[in-house]
Amino acid sequence: MNLDCERFSHEPRHCGGSANGWRSGKPRPGEPYPDDSQPRESCGIVAVIADEAARVAFFGLFALQHRGQESAGIATLDKGSIHMHKDVGLVSQVFRDQNLSALAGSIAIGHTRYSTTGKSSARNAQPFVIDTQYGPLALGHNGNIANAPALRKTLLSRGLGLMTGSDSELLAMMLAGTQGSDWIERIEAAMKEWVGAYSLVILTAEGVYAVRDPWGFRPLAWGRIDAGGFAVASETSALRVMGCSFYEEISPGEILHFDTKGLVQRARADIDVSHAACSFEYVYFSRPDSVWNGKNIHAVRRRLGEILAEEAPAAADIVIPVPDSSIAAAIGYARQSGIPFGEGLVKNRYIGRTFIEPTKALRRQGVALKFSPLRETLEGARIVLVDDSIVRGTTTAPLVKLCRQAGAREVHLRIASPRILHPCYMGVDMGTPNELIAVGKGEDEIARLLGADSLAYLSIEGLSEAIGVKGLCRACFDGQYPIPVDEGFTKESFETERSAEASGHPETIGRGQV
Repeated sequence: MNLDCERFSHEPRHCGGSANGWRSGKPRPGEPYPDDSQPRESCGIVAVIADEAARVAFFGLFALQHRGQESAGIATLDKGSIHMHKDVGLVSQVFRDQNLSALAGSIAIGHTRYSTTGKSSARNAQPFVIDTQYGPLALGHNGNIANAPALRKTLLSRGLGLMTGSDSELLAMMLAGTQGSDWIERIEAAMKEWVGAYSLVILTAEGVYAVRDPWGFRPLAWGRIDAGGFAVASETSALRVMGCSFYEEISPGEILHFDTKGLVQRARADIDVSHAACSFEYVYFSRPDSVWNGKNIHAVRRRLGEILAEEAPAAADIVIPVPDSSIAAAIGYARQSGIPFGEGLVKNRYIGRTFIEPTKALRRQGVALKFSPLRETLEGARIVLVDDSIVRGTTTAPLVKLCRQAGAREVHLRIASPRILHPCYMGVDMGTPNELIAVGKGEDEIARLLGADSLAYLSIEGLSEAIGVKGLCRACFDGQYPIPVDEGFTKESFETERSAEASGHPETIGRGQV
């Protein structure tokens, strides 16, 4: 198998990684400094079956950049060999023309990552590529496997170890060891062992397999490229960017097999569970121009704002959004309430994730880099400030202060989702319970902490009405998890255990570890 893996110049050139890559706390030079003010989605994935597949996948990843900014990678299949390039950074930073030119082949998969299991390091970048008894395999994963610790121990008992702290590598290793007459059988057998969220693109010598977990936690869709070929992506908006005018959502539990001739086979895993589509995809993560479960994301967010205005009216002069993800909800609030909509905050859309490490004091002032107030709009006004959600409150409090400094007379916070009271174990990094500002506090106390004159959240019933989809996961709001979860598990837990193995602790080291 030919693996073309370019990495940091100060690391060995390989795909599996070495012990050199571990880090804790602060990023290494050249790695992005994390922004912990918002919840982060785990990943975005694409697959392409077309001429110049790597370049088409590159544009698809650009359209999914919002789903992961820590690393990016593309793997292609050419004459039975897998070629790959991946690294930390944004899509535009990881890929150059020469990288894409080296990725030969008419079949590709791609990945953008934010870590929900495992730390942010180059070795955890995806796709993961391994050699198996059935030939080479590359895998990209969006989601989080809730029973990963138990599955890892099973692998160790069989004499297999993991090179990274990512549960996605675990999936690849399990597929490599699963028996079956073809990849459809092996994937279906492995799915019966996996509990959690997983939308997958899997590249083998036989083509590409697109897989969605039976709960349907994360979106996944496929389309026909107008110029010839097929594509798969986490969101329908990325399919349009890749040239698809026809698209179809992949159903929960489905496995689709594509090769250079087209869609070869569709299968569905025989796993009987209730659907649990992530409600936060509608609130925040998905692009507004995407469609999921037949619902346009922008229209859902506008409806969230309309219901919020009905539930939590405010005496105010203007409604302003926290750009960009709250614009649709603010429009809905303004329409329903009759209060004029206006721009009061301007977002610096080019700041991205800084590669220059700030001091702690500068990080506290980071909101000033991201947003600038429009004094002409805010001065002397009673404002309704609409945001999609509040997680830790680390962005919201400085924004309220920024509005007051620009002359706002009153600031009434209206949040287009319910209070976040519980962590997510299905692929969203929201932090631990003690980091969530709403835990153990009423709205008045939270408003005081944030410096607002009033605060109101959308009700859980209002959320469900606005989305209008049966089978929602609302666990971060109501604590009703659709799968068994280990509430002590964090995204670093998996990596900590693997690091202990690497240090040779006898209680965790696996026999015959590779």
